[in-house]
Amino acid sequence: MQIKSKQRVKDHGEVFTQEREVNTMLDLVKNETERIESRFLEPACGTGNFLAPILERKLAIVKKKYGSSQTEFERMAFLAASSIYGVELLEDNVEDCIERLYNILNEIYSKLYKDKCKDDLRKSIRFVLKRNILQGNALTLKKANKRDYIIFSEWVLVNGNKIKRKDFTFEELIKKETAGEGRLFELLDKDRDPYLIPQPIKEFPLMYYLNLDYEDAK
Repeated sequence: MQIKSKQRVKDHGEVFTQEREVNTMLDLVKNETERIESRFLEPACGTGNFLAPILERKLAIVKKKYGSSQTEFERMAFLAASSIYGVELLEDNVEDCIERLYNILNEIYSKLYKDKCKDDLRKSIRFVLKRNILQGNALTLKKANKRDYIIFSEWVLVNGNKIKRKDFTFEELIKKETAGEGRLFELLDKDRDPYLIPQPIKEFPLMYYLNLDYEDAK
């Protein structure tokens, strides 16, 4: 059992799953963890004990398939990072998780391309992780302020280098998920009942994935 302090266990029930158990559980869905675009949501993500190895597995595939082309690696690495989501109650854990995921990707990127690395990609990755790893309560579906609902962004690569972003409330995604329509964010099947497809609360114009110039990125 891994803990930060007995007080945190007492106050929040905070206990971290050990690496061996994490990998055993992830191996149950091994094919999904190695599919670059497959989306994962951890509703009590802590510092990323599940999300970090998921990203590592995805990036291993990205490196193997696209490492010989920096442009393709960058696109696929962005896709891998943007497919990972987490909710965490404690602010310091949120910050640690974001930093941990960022460092995993940046270390691989830096070793592969050294001085050819692009700071614009790093900025985009940081922005996406800050939008995907959120402080809140997955039971109430609300943010840390206990008033506003958690809002997640869906990121879709369009025409190669453009990103289509749509924002959804966690409440809406969960509601449609429990209606039996499959995974969170798997939204675009034209044959589904439109009443069961989650509706975004906001859609954004297409943007180049290396320059995500959204208002909330400033």
